[in-house]
Amino acid sequence: MTRIVALSDTHLEDGLPANLTDIIQGADLILHTGDFVSPAVYSSFSSLARLEAVCGNADSPQLRRLLPERRVLAVEGVRIGLVHMASLSQNLLGAKMLAREMEVEVLVFGHLHRPVVERGERLLICPGSPTLPRMAAPTVAELEVEAGRVRGRIITLGRPSCDYLRHAESLAEKDLKR
Repeated sequence: MTRIVALSDTHLEDGLPANLTDIIQGADLILHTGDFVSPAVYSSFSSLARLEAVCGNADSPQLRRLLPERRVLAVEGVRIGLVHMASLSQNLLGAKMLAREMEVEVLVFGHLHRPVVERGERLLICPGSPTLPRMAAPTVAELEVEAGRVRGRIITLGRPSCDYLRHAESLAEKDLKR
């Protein structure tokens, strides 16, 4: 069995919160669908377990050069696709089409900052954001792959908050100071 922690949209400049490293401990694989923001955070994740990742729209230019926009990997006979932006809303038609185009059984994507799981012909999963959720609790996804089968769940790391609004205000304030 392979234990995978999937996450997205961490939006951190440096270091990882303790509750996040606790969840990742013991994982065989980390999947990150982008918006690390800084190379230091990318390095922090890669020091915890094997890391497979794609870049997101908020990643630094250095990470955008390092990471692809799409990635497909096989885990115990299951093809898993990674992409940052597969859908702009709860309507998952774009994600379904992208999963079909990438020829994957599982598509892990980000950008929404809230968890979404849909099991149909393919498993579509957005793990949400563990640090900057939008109208949701901070979350990650845990997947277990064994003998060609995938089990998964969303893990909640705290209570819902309006931290996203405070973060957006702080970014706007920084832009005004420039």
